[in-house]
Amino acid sequence: MQFPDDDNGQLLQEIAEAGIDLTQFHLVDFFILFEQKPQAESFIKAISEDELAPLTQLQQCKDTGVWEVITSVKMVPDHQLLGQTEQYLESIANAHEGYGDGWGILAQE
Repeated sequence: MQFPDDDNGQLLQEIAEAGIDLTQFHLVDFFILFEQKPQAESFIKAISEDELAPLTQLQQCKDTGVWEVITSVKMVPDHQLLGQTEQYLESIANAHEGYGDGWGILAQE
């Protein structure tokens, strides 16, 4: 399988090489960072009303104090769709003073 030569393509290749079937649905976690908890909470409120991404978690990084919202989306991890979803979530995050910090898929046990 060929992957585009960019960050998402490289990550998809690594995931495929780890044995994850990229033709199946997975929960893809998108990471959005905020300096302040109220902005993170307002993002969660906005995104929880969206059918695309109703699953969110909020946690604070112990080292940096930055607030991280993990937004889980059930999808087939297609390169183009991942990029579009990242852009969409970041557009909402930007309105709440947040920014995207990538995505990942947890390996199934």
